[in-house]
Amino acid sequence: MLGLDRRMIRELDRLRGTTPLPLKVRLWQGDEVLMSAPSARSPQAHDPPTVTLHLRSPAAARRLIRPSLHALGEAYVEGLIDVDGPVTDAIAIASRLAAAHPGRAQAGRLPRWLSRHTRQRDQSSIAHHYDVSNAFYQRFLDPRMVYSCAYYRNGNEDLATAQLQKLDHVCRKLRLAPGQRLLDIGCGWGALVIRAAERYGVHAVGITLSRNQFELARERVEQAGLGDRVQIRLQDYRDVPADEGFDRIASIGMFEHVGLANLGAYFRQIHALLKPGGIVMNHGITSASVDSRWVGLGAGEFIDRYVFPNGELPHVSLAIRELSEAGLELADAESLRRHYALTLAAWSAAFEREQAALTALAGERIARIWRVYLAGCAHAFAHGWINLYQLLAFKPAVGPLGLQSPLPMTRDYMYRDEWPPAPTPAH
Repeated sequence: MLGLDRRMIRELDRLRGTTPLPLKVRLWQGDEVLMSAPSARSPQAHDPPTVTLHLRSPAAARRLIRPSLHALGEAYVEGLIDVDGPVTDAIAIASRLAAAHPGRAQAGRLPRWLSRHTRQRDQSSIAHHYDVSNAFYQRFLDPRMVYSCAYYRNGNEDLATAQLQKLDHVCRKLRLAPGQRLLDIGCGWGALVIRAAERYGVHAVGITLSRNQFELARERVEQAGLGDRVQIRLQDYRDVPADEGFDRIASIGMFEHVGLANLGAYFRQIHALLKPGGIVMNHGITSASVDSRWVGLGAGEFIDRYVFPNGELPHVSLAIRELSEAGLELADAESLRRHYALTLAAWSAAFEREQAALTALAGERIARIWRVYLAGCAHAFAHGWINLYQLLAFKPAVGPLGLQSPLPMTRDYMYRDEWPPAPTPAH
């Protein structure tokens, strides 16, 4: 009977015949298998591999024989596999391995519709992701620490420029003006509320469930001299009193944590918090599946276990339906999928440059999780596995001619650096 190492070599040889890859696999006892295709220059030679996988023990063999992005990612995180070579190449190879296995469901399983998003559970999930440490995030984010999709006007801006463009893009879409009250649901480290108060003259409230974000955001508000105009709260969006009344609401990179079964309640709360004629921007990741399935090839399972526990991604059509049923009127939907692919690629490149420092800050296992996650998500957005939409909606006000909109007749205003914005005639 063949030993495990011999069977593994035979399986890799079989896989190379159907799916050649620029990959070398080194087994635990030292044998090496080249997975690349024969070279066009010489049938006896093979194209050089760009990535080497080191299987540290026989336990790693099962993950490679039945590959999924969850299995391969788990093996790397838990130290069963080591990787030499560019992380972007490793992710691309892992994706091809997972796609080549005939037993894998390509579309991903349906999410847990009945999972309970209680306040305590949601706060625990947020802490799992965001409370690694502020210093950890500072190493790979831009100086404002904007942890959401940037906005690229031409695609070659540096990350700091693209993130500032995103903040202003959101502020222009919301038509921020002096004296308005803005609520930022999931305010992160305060970049949007600080920019909105400094540049657009609003009074802003930012809420977060992460204590690390709460403490640093408050420090940054005070350093900017905006303590009289910006308030940071450690608060669940469900606990914001409806009688506060906001002219504008932004929710950026937050509704992924709401849960599919709670989307209706989420948008109803936004509707209750908005004054008549108020505008809301919902900026969030969406599923490419019209059934709101998880990302396929095992990527969704990996993210749920290691990165975003209990996160669920709706298809954009579901988000639009739920906000409409809540009484909000959709005015604009913009896909930023390509922008997020560029953003994540920039974060991933920064993570690679800072890998030693990040490992020292968070430990080997956490650093491995984030290394896979950032590069993997860049790949997922680039290949259309997931998307990101900015949904701009408003709470109609009743006027003599019917329902009035606070927005101009065209989208031109979104792309003019106009401040304060020109008044909108009632229509």
